[in-house]
Amino acid sequence: MTDSNSKLAERLALVRPLFAADVALAGADPLDAPPAPFAEEAAGLSPNAVAKRRNEFAAGRKAVRQAMQQLGVPTEPVPVGSDRAPVWPAGLTGSITHTKSCAMAVLTRVGAVQALGLDVEEDTPLKDELLPAICSEREQAWLKRQDNPGHMAKVIFSAKEAAYKCQYSLSRAFYGFDGMELEFDLDTGAYQAFFTADQPPFRRRESVGGRFVAGAGLIITTAEIRERR
Repeated sequence: MTDSNSKLAERLALVRPLFAADVALAGADPLDAPPAPFAEEAAGLSPNAVAKRRNEFAAGRKAVRQAMQQLGVPTEPVPVGSDRAPVWPAGLTGSITHTKSCAMAVLTRVGAVQALGLDVEEDTPLKDELLPAICSEREQAWLKRQDNPGHMAKVIFSAKEAAYKCQYSLSRAFYGFDGMELEFDLDTGAYQAFFTADQPPFRRRESVGGRFVAGAGLIITTAEIRERR
């Protein structure tokens, strides 16, 4: 196993316990010259996209194809919609994420799971000047009580990204980082992202739940919506 494959396996092993067995998880390294995406997928890339962006995109679609194989469903293109979100094949839902060194995808059949979110970030502190744009006053007050505020601020950023992707599958609603406010359970590595305003079908103070983990140079956050009552 090459060093890059070993690191990818380590990273996937961190994420696997965060999802139930009915969710497929796969990954790819953008630096390993991933195979070209389907033409329908590549059409969603800007013609001006640099090589780094193209490799990250291709790695994400490679991970999606691997996840489809795990589920035992036909390998199909996942094009980019007009809203820039992935267009999943009928009956499937998932999430794609990537950094310069890692791409991952999760995928499941729509049923017990309604929507998924996944985000990976390099494990570096969030810059202080970004805090007011990312974190509410309440979240900033909570960060001041943490031993590693810069790290946890990056976790907040990542968790909001994962929760946004997850809810977007159902709401198709755009909003900023102030659209959700987070509460953490550090003992269990879980969080709840509460809506700060109505985003139909979600109401204010409804929440999307997720989990987080750090390791192998990454911060990884997940989100999941099971059948809503």
